[in-house]
Amino acid sequence: MCFFRRRKKPQVALLFGSFNPIHEGHLAILRYLTMQTKAAEVRLVVSPQSPFKAGQGLVDNAEKRLEDAREAVSDAGLAVKVSDVEFHLPEPWYTIDTLRFLQQKEPDKEFVLVMGGDNIVSVDRWYKGDELLREFQIWVYPRPGTDATQFINRLNANYPTKGIVYFADAPQNPISSTEIRSRMQ
Repeated sequence: MCFFRRRKKPQVALLFGSFNPIHEGHLAILRYLTMQTKAAEVRLVVSPQSPFKAGQGLVDNAEKRLEDAREAVSDAGLAVKVSDVEFHLPEPWYTIDTLRFLQQKEPDKEFVLVMGGDNIVSVDRWYKGDELLREFQIWVYPRPGTDATQFINRLNANYPTKGIVYFADAPQNPISSTEIRSRMQ
């Protein structure tokens, strides 16, 4: 009798955002993901327009933000792929749709959604958030002023999740793109 152990798919960590602009806080998260996790690959997914930010107006056009992200990742010497996948998908760009598209396109990989502690507190209200929680593992990076632990515990208790990992001890950076944009204006 011969038994084969099922090989685990390599994990690909995906950090989504408008990156308007990309800054050192984003790069610190990418450094952490490449150096402190078991992700086989890390991708920065630049979104042309977040459904949550529709109507707020982005400072730069999407192509410029994509170019800036590629330049910042390259200048930082990070082994991270900057992805324009959402630039090739139909609007609106919902995270669940992009994740499902990638999973279908690359079935030999396990895609993991990376988000900040400030975003996990609303993920159950996202478009098909309950399905996202059930279908994809989520890694949560801490944000200053947000303790996501209780909320993550509540999600795990109230929803069937694929798994939520909180990087409680990861270094935090207080800088935000919103703050940078307001200083520029």
